[in-house]
Parts: sequence; structure tokens; C-alpha cells
Amino acid sequence: MTVRELQDKILQLKTDTDTCILAHSYMSEDICEIADFTGDSYALAVKAKSTPNKNVIMCGVRFMAEMVKMLNPEKRVMLSNPIAGCPMAEQMDKELIEQVKAQYPGYAVVAYVNTTAELKTVADVCVTSSSAVKICRAMPEKNILFIPDINLGTYVKEHLPEKNFKLLSGGCPTHAKINESEVLAAKKAHPNALFLVHPECRPEVVKHADYVGSTTGIMDYAAKSEAKEFIIGTENSIVQHLQFAHPEKAFYPLSKDLVCNNMKATTLSDVYRCLTGEGGEEITMSEDLRRSAVKCIEKMIEYGG
Repeated sequence: MTVRELQDKILQLKTDTDTCILAHSYMSEDICEIADFTGDSYALAVKAKSTPNKNVIMCGVRFMAEMVKMLNPEKRVMLSNPIAGCPMAEQMDKELIEQVKAQYPGYAVVAYVNTTAELKTVADVCVTSSSAVKICRAMPEKNILFIPDINLGTYVKEHLPEKNFKLLSGGCPTHAKINESEVLAAKKAHPNALFLVHPECRPEVVKHADYVGSTTGIMDYAAKSEAKEFIIGTENSIVQHLQFAHPEKAFYPLSKDLVCNNMKATTLSDVYRCLTGEGGEEITMSEDLRRSAVKCIEKMIEYGG
């Protein structure tokens, strides 16, 4: 069976089963092509609210599927590949953060969306990479415990010197392994290219950027820019998507190692098997957990996220 033939089967099954397919931007091009919506994790969870479909398949990682369920409790939510997790989301648990909170009384807990539903229950507010600075600025609290990404936390801290931040040593292993020497090598190889980077990268990498933002932000910037060459400092699937969308421009990966193996675990066949009932995993959670976890997202919306 060809890719196109499998895609056609998926499109038909999607209609037959009343299913909406969500694909994170880090998915491969063949999966994004059959998705109803593509984008960042929080944007996808919100998009699911606007669709009338009773079933939703998340092509991404577990915390993303959890967030879809949190915001869409009435829908049946499936994770297309059950082994697709997020190392950053799994680095810290509720018990650890409760212990840290006890050491820093009066600090508000700000949780990046890349956290489990259970960990979100101890957070005061949730943030995305694109809204973190805005939300933390809007918070009345001066003292902030930012979890789990130390690199994103450092980026926010640098923009808000009027606030006190406590950062922990967590983060995205894929983004964090990129170093400054790779940036300098890429800029030397492509001297006319703008450097677009995700704030999950180390500060030594981010300081060289022409633009810092989320995956969606990076793609939008590249689309609207009059520049013709770009070095992309996030997961390499974004390079592929941009090449398809803008063949008149050149896109270069910052490093061949900017690959998330958890995202790459999901295949087009996984989506097909999920639709036929032979694969995937339904995301379930108690109503108590859901209500407790969604509070930090509601607070983010209140602050303008």
C-alpha cells in the first residue's frame, strides 16, 4: 500500500467514525496532511473544543492527549501511539514539587504545558512557550517557582527582572543538548540565514537568535519574513514542513541531532490502527483529577494566555 492509499483509507475512516485528528507540529508530513488541525499542544486542545466530533485522536505525546481530555471531558480521546511520552513532562512529579513548595512558601507555581495532568494539580497557573513571559508578567505574585524547564524559565526570568524566580534542573533533552558551537558552525555555513530558535534551548544558543518563539511562532515568522534563508533551532520536522510550505525559501536544521524520538514514534499506520480499533490508547482520568488539573489552565486564560 502506498502512503497516498493509506492516507485515503484514514480519511474515509475518519468520516465513518466521527473522528477529529490532531497532529502536533513535530509529526511527520504524511500525518499532518491527514490531520484536521496541526499546531502546538495547547492550541490543539482548544481546537478540539470547536469540533463537533465525538472522537479525537492525538498524534503527539501523552501529556498532549491528557490536555485534550482535560479540556474536552465529553469526548473520547485517543493517543495514537501509547509509548509516545515526553521526557520533560516525566522528569518531575507531584510529590517532588510539593516538597519544593514547602521550601519556598509564598512562591506561585508556574507549570509549562509540558507537564502531566497530576503535576498540573499543584500549579497555580499554566503557560505555553509563546505565552510564558506575558502570563508571568500579568501574575500579581512577585515570587515564582517555574517548572519544569530551566531553559524556558531562564528566558522568562531575563525578560522579567522585577520578579524572583526559582528554577529547577529540568527541560527538553532534545533542545537542551544543542550547544553554542553548533550554532556558530551553522551560521558560518549559512551566513545569510536568519536563526530562529525555540526557548527550550540553552541560553548560550538562544542569545544568537534573530527570533525566539514556539514552533508555531517560528513557522509563522519564516512564512511572513522577506528573508530567503533560515536556520531552524527546533525539532527537525519543522524544517521539512517549512520546505513543503515555502519551496521558494531555504531552511537548514541547526543540528542533525534535533530529533524527538518520542514524536517520531507515531506513524501513519498507528493512526490507521487507532481508527480501526486495533491500536492506540484511550485517555481516561477521574473527574476530580481533571477538575483539579484544569484550574491552572483556566488561570492562564484569565491572565490572557
